[in-house]
Amino acid sequence: PEACVRLEVGPSAARRSPLAVQNGFLHMLVHSYTAELFMSFLTNLGPFLEDEVIPEVMPMEVEIVNTKITLKDDSPQVYPTSPGPVPITLAVDHVVVKRRDDGVFYLTGQQPQGIRLFFLAFKEQPVPAECVPAGGICGLQLKEVPELQRELQTMKIALAEANMDKARLLQEIRKYNPLFEL
Repeated sequence: PEACVRLEVGPSAARRSPLAVQNGFLHMLVHSYTAELFMSFLTNLGPFLEDEVIPEVMPMEVEIVNTKITLKDDSPQVYPTSPGPVPITLAVDHVVVKRRDDGVFYLTGQQPQGIRLFFLAFKEQPVPAECVPAGGICGLQLKEVPELQRELQTMKIALAEANMDKARLLQEIRKYNPLFEL
């Protein structure tokens, strides 16, 4: 099945959390699910989710594995000659959403094996000494530096060209509408 739901209530739910004994614990697994949704579907969900009564906190765990959702914009087109918006595809490899007894939702993901994170400063872990050479470049060979500098220069030129195109287009728009602001 693509979705499995289990609700535990009572003394057996005590292993999940103390609040689960009273309010229950919801565990949901969505696996290999593929769907296409219209944007109007998502925008019209808002009124159904609003409530005047504050609900009781139910601890839960929602696990989403190998799922792909495509969002299509079905709103009326502003310009009839426009080809229309491109659908947005959200692909989820492995994400776990947990709600604990405090009512806060926690979003976690599985780190793929063999990939080393370079955000060590956020984890407050020391950087290994072999990873900090004299030049301060971690994991890069010295022959890669000039290639990266060329790529940086190419990107700077492309950015300058894009900014000039933007200025030209704004100037053209302001010819027809002097009060236009971006």
